[in-house]
Amino acid sequence: MNYKTVIGLEVHVELKTKSKMFCGCAASYFGEKPNTHTCPVCLGLPGALPVPNKQAIEWCIKIALALNCKINEFSKFDRKNYFYPDLAKGYQISQYDLPFGHEGSIEVKSEPEARSQKPEAKLIRIRRVHMEEDTGKLTHANVGGENVSLIDFNRSGVPLVEIVTEPDFENEFQVVQYLQKLQKIVRYLNVSNADMEKGEMRLEPNISLSEISNFQFPISNENLPEYKVEVKNINSFRFVDKAIKFEIDRQAKLLDEGKTPAQETRGWNETKNATVSQRSKEEAHDYRYFPEPDIPPITYGETEISKLKSQVGELPDEKIERFVKQYKIPYYPAEILTRNLGIATGYEDAVRIGSKANIGSATIANVVINNKIDFTGTTPSQVVDLARESARKDEISSSELSEIINSVLSENAKAVEEFKAGKENVLQFLLGQVIRKAGKKLDTNEVKNGILKIIKS
Repeated sequence: MNYKTVIGLEVHVELKTKSKMFCGCAASYFGEKPNTHTCPVCLGLPGALPVPNKQAIEWCIKIALALNCKINEFSKFDRKNYFYPDLAKGYQISQYDLPFGHEGSIEVKSEPEARSQKPEAKLIRIRRVHMEEDTGKLTHANVGGENVSLIDFNRSGVPLVEIVTEPDFENEFQVVQYLQKLQKIVRYLNVSNADMEKGEMRLEPNISLSEISNFQFPISNENLPEYKVEVKNINSFRFVDKAIKFEIDRQAKLLDEGKTPAQETRGWNETKNATVSQRSKEEAHDYRYFPEPDIPPITYGETEISKLKSQVGELPDEKIERFVKQYKIPYYPAEILTRNLGIATGYEDAVRIGSKANIGSATIANVVINNKIDFTGTTPSQVVDLARESARKDEISSSELSEIINSVLSENAKAVEEFKAGKENVLQFLLGQVIRKAGKKLDTNEVKNGILKIIKS
């Protein structure tokens, strides 16, 4: 039976504020000695009261604005109640019905595109962007011959933004495109390093399958599958791709047998390259949400929201469009140059310097991309020097060039016939062979014209 894949995403992004979400403890916990960045608040001790981190809230709103969300002018924190050893208080301070951001959207590539042109876009709806606190970290170890779980509360209380989409993804390619774009956006905003190896960006796809008949996107409550499987805390784009492919195959086999996959939370096992069952999936009512009584409601007026919006700056998609128009380069190199804000800034600095030496923006783009320059150890001026060198052409007489071309055409008679038969891409092969045989930096247009002249004569 044929099925349509239905995928929604929950992504957790740790903010890089100096202090935690509700206390003054340092938020930089990675690599630190366990349980050294803690206090009565993040340990959930009796009588300790939380105080919200204003910068974390404003950064959360900036993420929501970058994702085209509406901002709730009146918002609040809620208690999400559940028991787990890494949750000292027995509840997590999160947001439920009044998140800071809601009803946003973002465009992703719908399928792999030709590199020379802008790809077809698919709109992914953002359901909510909300603020919460991170939990402690469990480490499973063997101590004195016994298997134990150890808890490090250094991470407990670190500011965490959760971004939830509607179930708009049709395949794993779109999911990875979205995640890569989201990572770029939070890095452009300079609110998170989103380093997945450090757990600063954690990926949780919700995956289900539906019979393909009478099914179409966008999803509504009427055509949602009757179950969904969440895969928790994946920490790489490669693993999320693998996890989705595995789940599609696993669920399809169950449906073919007339069974409905269990609504559950699963984990990704890197060793087995498979998802493994963890627990039945909770619904909102299981968490017994209620307003956090120790934190007053939070209000942001239009003036404050407009101020935050002005601080968002130029985002990756806008920068790509500008690079294509301003620097006259194709979409694909513009997309590569803007994947990292440092590279984009370095490239523009190099273009400004290069313009004074009559070195074009396309030449500089080629140098940056071909040499994988990230501007951490190379200055824009050095890039211009490399571009100047790459633009230098060796002299060659017309007779010597003709002799080399004739030799290459004679050695590659089959390629010449294919070109004459209409395979125009063969010309690039012949061009490369001529330059290789010449052993010099030649003007490619001069060589190309020479090849065409001799072939057509």
